[in-house]
Amino acid sequence: MRKLTGALLSGFTWFWILLAFFPIGWMVFTSLKTETDAATIPPTFAVPLSFDQYREVWDRDFAPYLLNSLFASITSTILVLAIAIPAAYGLSIRPVRKVQDVLFFFISTRFLPVAAAILPLYFILKTIGLLDNVTALALLYGAMNLPIAVWMMRSFFNDVPREITEAGQVDGANLRVEITRLVLPIVAPGVAAVALISFIFAWNEYFLALILTSDAARTLPPYLASFVDGRGQFLAVLSAASTMAVFPVVLAGWAAQKQLVRGLAMGAVK
Repeated sequence: MRKLTGALLSGFTWFWILLAFFPIGWMVFTSLKTETDAATIPPTFAVPLSFDQYREVWDRDFAPYLLNSLFASITSTILVLAIAIPAAYGLSIRPVRKVQDVLFFFISTRFLPVAAAILPLYFILKTIGLLDNVTALALLYGAMNLPIAVWMMRSFFNDVPREITEAGQVDGANLRVEITRLVLPIVAPGVAAVALISFIFAWNEYFLALILTSDAARTLPPYLASFVDGRGQFLAVLSAASTMAVFPVVLAGWAAQKQLVRGLAMGAVK
Protein backbone atom coordinates (compact mmCIF):
# COMPACT_ATOMS: atom_id res chain seq x y z
CA MET A 1 0.00 0.00 0.00
CA ARG A 2 2.87 2.37 0.82
CA LYS A 3 4.56 1.63 -2.52
CA LEU A 4 1.29 2.19 -4.37
CA THR A 5 0.78 5.52 -2.63
CA GLY A 6 4.34 6.58 -3.47
CA ALA A 7 3.89 5.59 -7.11
CA LEU A 8 0.61 7.50 -7.39
CA LEU A 9 2.15 10.56 -5.76
CA SER A 10 5.15 10.42 -8.12
CA GLY A 11 2.86 10.04 -11.13
CA PHE A 12 0.70 12.94 -9.98
CA THR A 13 3.79 15.11 -9.48
CA TRP A 14 5.20 14.28 -12.91
CA PHE A 15 1.83 15.01 -14.49
CA TRP A 16 1.83 18.54 -13.11
CA ILE A 17 5.49 19.06 -13.99
CA LEU A 18 4.85 18.05 -17.60
CA LEU A 19 1.71 20.17 -17.68
CA ALA A 20 3.66 23.20 -16.43
CA PHE A 21 6.45 22.73 -18.99
CA PHE A 22 4.14 21.90 -21.90
CA PRO A 23 3.79 25.55 -23.11
CA ILE A 24 7.58 25.94 -23.17
CA GLY A 25 8.03 22.65 -25.02
CA TRP A 26 5.32 23.61 -27.51
CA MET A 27 6.99 27.00 -28.07
CA VAL A 28 10.33 25.33 -28.85
CA PHE A 29 8.63 22.80 -31.14
CA THR A 30 6.76 25.56 -32.99
CA SER A 31 9.98 27.54 -33.45
CA LEU A 32 11.38 24.65 -35.52
CA LYS A 33 8.42 24.63 -37.93
CA THR A 34 7.74 26.70 -41.01
CA GLU A 35 5.15 29.46 -40.77
CA THR A 36 2.69 27.38 -42.81
CA ASP A 37 3.03 24.35 -40.53
CA ALA A 38 2.89 26.52 -37.38
CA ALA A 39 -0.44 28.06 -38.44
CA THR A 40 -2.08 24.73 -39.28
CA ILE A 41 -5.28 23.93 -37.37
CA PRO A 42 -5.42 21.30 -35.98
CA PRO A 43 -1.68 21.30 -35.22
CA THR A 44 0.58 18.99 -37.20
CA PHE A 45 3.34 16.95 -35.62
CA ALA A 46 4.95 14.99 -38.46
CA VAL A 47 6.57 17.99 -40.14
CA PRO A 48 10.15 18.77 -41.23
CA LEU A 49 12.07 20.79 -38.63
CA SER A 50 14.72 23.41 -39.24
CA PHE A 51 16.52 26.34 -37.59
CA ASP A 52 15.61 28.83 -40.32
CA GLN A 53 13.39 30.82 -37.97
CA TYR A 54 16.30 31.39 -35.57
CA ARG A 55 18.43 32.74 -38.40
CA GLU A 56 15.59 35.05 -39.39
CA VAL A 57 15.29 36.37 -35.83
CA TRP A 58 19.02 37.05 -35.65
CA ASP A 59 18.87 38.86 -39.01
CA ARG A 60 16.17 41.15 -37.60
CA ASP A 61 18.66 42.85 -35.25
CA PHE A 62 18.04 40.61 -32.25
CA ALA A 63 21.47 41.31 -30.71
CA PRO A 64 20.97 45.03 -29.78
CA TYR A 65 17.72 44.29 -27.95
CA LEU A 66 19.36 41.35 -26.17
CA LEU A 67 22.26 43.56 -25.04
CA ASN A 68 19.84 46.24 -23.81
CA SER A 69 17.93 43.68 -21.76
CA LEU A 70 21.13 42.26 -20.32
CA PHE A 71 22.47 45.69 -19.39
CA ALA A 72 19.21 46.88 -17.82
CA SER A 73 18.61 43.63 -15.90
CA ILE A 74 22.18 43.15 -14.64
CA THR A 75 22.66 46.82 -13.72
CA SER A 76 19.36 47.00 -11.87
CA THR A 77 20.14 43.76 -10.01
CA ILE A 78 23.53 45.06 -8.87
CA LEU A 79 21.90 48.31 -7.77
CA VAL A 80 19.20 46.45 -5.84
CA LEU A 81 21.73 44.28 -4.00
CA ALA A 82 23.99 47.24 -3.22
CA ILE A 83 21.13 49.08 -1.50
CA ALA A 84 18.98 46.23 -0.16
CA ILE A 85 21.76 44.38 1.70
CA PRO A 86 22.84 47.23 4.02
CA ALA A 87 19.25 48.48 4.39
CA ALA A 88 17.90 45.05 5.32
CA TYR A 89 20.85 44.39 7.64
CA GLY A 90 20.24 47.66 9.44
CA LEU A 91 16.56 46.82 9.89
CA SER A 92 17.52 43.36 11.13
CA ILE A 93 20.22 44.06 13.72
CA ARG A 94 19.51 47.61 14.84
CA PRO A 95 16.53 48.45 17.08
CA VAL A 96 14.28 50.48 14.79
CA ARG A 97 11.20 52.04 16.29
CA LYS A 98 8.02 50.71 14.67
CA VAL A 99 10.01 48.54 12.25
CA GLN A 100 6.81 47.04 10.83
CA ASP A 101 5.73 50.52 9.75
CA VAL A 102 9.06 50.99 8.01
CA LEU A 103 8.70 47.67 6.20
CA PHE A 104 5.14 48.50 5.25
CA PHE A 105 6.34 51.80 3.79
CA PHE A 106 8.83 49.92 1.64
CA ILE A 107 6.29 47.48 0.27
CA SER A 108 3.58 50.15 -0.12
CA THR A 109 5.60 51.69 -2.93
CA ARG A 110 4.55 48.64 -5.00
CA PHE A 111 0.85 49.31 -4.40
CA LEU A 112 0.69 52.07 -7.00
CA PRO A 113 0.01 50.69 -10.49
CA VAL A 114 2.77 51.44 -12.95
CA ALA A 115 0.20 52.91 -15.34
CA ALA A 116 -0.64 55.58 -12.74
CA ALA A 117 3.00 56.68 -12.52
CA ILE A 118 3.91 56.50 -16.19
CA LEU A 119 2.99 60.11 -17.08
CA PRO A 120 5.13 61.72 -14.33
CA LEU A 121 8.00 59.39 -15.18
CA TYR A 122 7.68 60.17 -18.88
CA PHE A 123 7.77 63.95 -18.40
CA ILE A 124 10.59 63.77 -15.85
CA LEU A 125 12.76 61.69 -18.16
CA LYS A 126 11.86 63.90 -21.11
CA THR A 127 12.83 67.05 -19.18
CA ILE A 128 16.24 65.70 -18.16
CA GLY A 129 16.88 64.12 -21.55
CA LEU A 130 16.80 60.46 -20.49
CA LEU A 131 13.99 59.16 -22.66
CA ASP A 132 15.07 56.12 -24.71
CA ASN A 133 18.02 55.62 -22.35
CA VAL A 134 18.86 52.12 -21.10
CA THR A 135 20.59 53.46 -17.96
CA ALA A 136 17.44 55.30 -16.91
CA LEU A 137 15.48 52.11 -17.52
CA ALA A 138 17.88 50.17 -15.28
CA LEU A 139 17.45 52.74 -12.49
CA LEU A 140 13.67 52.45 -12.71
CA TYR A 141 13.85 48.65 -12.60
CA GLY A 142 16.08 48.86 -9.54
CA ALA A 143 13.64 51.17 -7.78
CA MET A 144 10.74 48.83 -8.58
CA ASN A 145 12.48 45.71 -7.25
CA LEU A 146 14.11 47.28 -4.19
CA PRO A 147 11.16 46.92 -1.74
CA ILE A 148 10.79 43.18 -2.33
CA ALA A 149 14.55 42.73 -2.05
CA VAL A 150 14.65 44.53 1.32
CA TRP A 151 11.83 42.37 2.69
CA MET A 152 13.47 39.15 1.53
CA MET A 153 16.98 40.05 2.68
CA ARG A 154 15.74 41.08 6.12
CA SER A 155 14.11 37.68 6.57
CA PHE A 156 17.40 36.01 5.65
CA PHE A 157 19.40 38.20 8.04
CA ASN A 158 16.95 37.40 10.85
CA ASP A 159 17.93 33.73 10.52
CA VAL A 160 21.62 34.44 11.23
CA PRO A 161 22.51 33.57 14.86
CA ARG A 162 23.37 36.70 16.81
CA GLU A 163 26.21 34.82 18.54
CA ILE A 164 28.19 34.91 15.28
CA THR A 165 28.09 38.68 14.93
CA GLU A 166 28.68 39.19 18.65
CA ALA A 167 31.78 36.98 18.49
CA GLY A 168 33.05 39.05 15.56
CA GLN A 169 32.48 42.28 17.45
CA VAL A 170 34.42 40.90 20.43
CA ASP A 171 37.32 40.15 18.06
CA GLY A 172 37.26 43.76 16.86
CA ALA A 173 35.31 43.43 13.59
CA ASN A 174 33.78 46.68 12.39
CA LEU A 175 30.44 46.87 10.59
CA ARG A 176 31.93 46.40 7.11
CA VAL A 177 33.89 43.30 8.14
CA GLU A 178 30.87 42.01 10.05
CA ILE A 179 28.68 42.18 6.94
CA THR A 180 31.16 41.08 4.27
CA ARG A 181 33.08 38.34 6.12
CA LEU A 182 30.66 36.99 8.71
CA VAL A 183 27.09 37.48 7.60
CA LEU A 184 27.12 37.47 3.78
CA PRO A 185 28.80 34.03 3.47
CA ILE A 186 26.00 32.60 5.61
CA VAL A 187 23.18 34.25 3.66
CA ALA A 188 24.82 33.78 0.22
CA PRO A 189 21.98 31.47 -0.92
CA GLY A 190 19.49 34.18 0.05
CA VAL A 191 21.47 36.80 -1.88
CA ALA A 192 21.43 34.49 -4.91
CA ALA A 193 17.66 34.08 -4.63
CA VAL A 194 17.09 37.84 -4.37
CA ALA A 195 19.47 38.51 -7.28
CA LEU A 196 17.76 35.96 -9.53
CA ILE A 197 14.26 37.21 -8.70
CA SER A 198 15.29 40.82 -9.32
CA PHE A 199 16.93 39.81 -12.60
CA ILE A 200 13.82 37.95 -13.79
CA PHE A 201 11.48 40.81 -12.85
CA ALA A 202 13.67 43.29 -14.76
CA TRP A 203 14.10 40.94 -17.71
CA ASN A 204 10.35 40.41 -18.12
CA GLU A 205 9.26 44.04 -17.63
CA TYR A 206 7.26 45.23 -20.63
CA PHE A 207 5.24 48.35 -19.85
CA LEU A 208 8.03 50.80 -18.99
CA ALA A 209 10.23 49.51 -21.78
CA LEU A 210 7.41 50.03 -24.27
CA ILE A 211 6.49 53.58 -23.20
CA LEU A 212 9.88 55.03 -22.24
CA THR A 213 11.98 53.67 -25.10
CA SER A 214 11.68 53.88 -28.86
CA ASP A 215 14.72 52.34 -30.52
CA ALA A 216 18.11 52.84 -28.88
CA ALA A 217 17.13 51.44 -25.46
CA ARG A 218 14.32 49.05 -26.42
CA THR A 219 14.51 45.69 -24.67
CA LEU A 220 13.38 42.21 -25.66
CA PRO A 221 9.73 42.19 -24.44
CA PRO A 222 8.63 45.08 -26.73
CA TYR A 223 10.79 43.62 -29.49
CA LEU A 224 8.88 40.33 -29.29
CA ALA A 225 5.60 42.17 -29.70
CA SER A 226 6.84 43.53 -33.05
CA PHE A 227 6.38 40.07 -34.58
CA VAL A 228 2.61 40.51 -34.35
CA ASP A 229 1.48 43.24 -36.74
CA GLY A 230 -1.21 44.03 -39.27
CA ARG A 231 0.04 41.37 -41.65
CA GLY A 232 -0.73 38.63 -39.14
CA GLN A 233 0.84 36.58 -36.37
CA PHE A 234 4.12 35.00 -37.39
CA LEU A 235 3.97 32.14 -34.91
CA ALA A 236 7.11 30.25 -35.90
CA VAL A 237 9.46 33.22 -35.88
CA LEU A 238 7.78 34.60 -32.74
CA SER A 239 8.32 31.26 -31.01
CA ALA A 240 11.96 31.28 -32.09
CA ALA A 241 12.46 34.81 -30.76
CA SER A 242 10.70 33.90 -27.50
CA THR A 243 12.88 30.82 -27.08
CA MET A 244 16.01 32.91 -27.56
CA ALA A 245 14.69 35.49 -25.09
CA VAL A 246 13.92 32.85 -22.45
CA PHE A 247 17.30 31.13 -22.74
CA PRO A 248 19.37 33.63 -20.65
CA VAL A 249 16.92 33.40 -17.74
CA VAL A 250 16.86 29.60 -17.92
CA LEU A 251 20.67 29.58 -17.99
CA ALA A 252 20.87 31.90 -14.97
CA GLY A 253 18.35 29.78 -13.06
CA TRP A 254 20.21 26.58 -13.90
CA ALA A 255 23.54 28.04 -12.80
CA ALA A 256 22.10 29.25 -9.49
CA GLN A 257 19.63 26.44 -8.83
CA LYS A 258 21.40 25.04 -5.76
CA GLN A 259 21.84 28.45 -4.19
CA LEU A 260 18.29 29.41 -5.16
CA VAL A 261 16.69 26.38 -3.50
CA ARG A 262 18.77 26.84 -0.36
CA GLY A 263 18.00 30.55 -0.31
CA LEU A 264 14.25 30.12 -0.64
CA ALA A 265 14.37 27.47 2.10
CA MET A 266 16.44 29.65 4.48
CA GLY A 267 13.68 32.05 5.31
CA ALA A 268 10.36 33.33 4.13
CA VAL A 269 8.93 36.81 3.82
CA LYS A 270 7.34 37.19 7.20
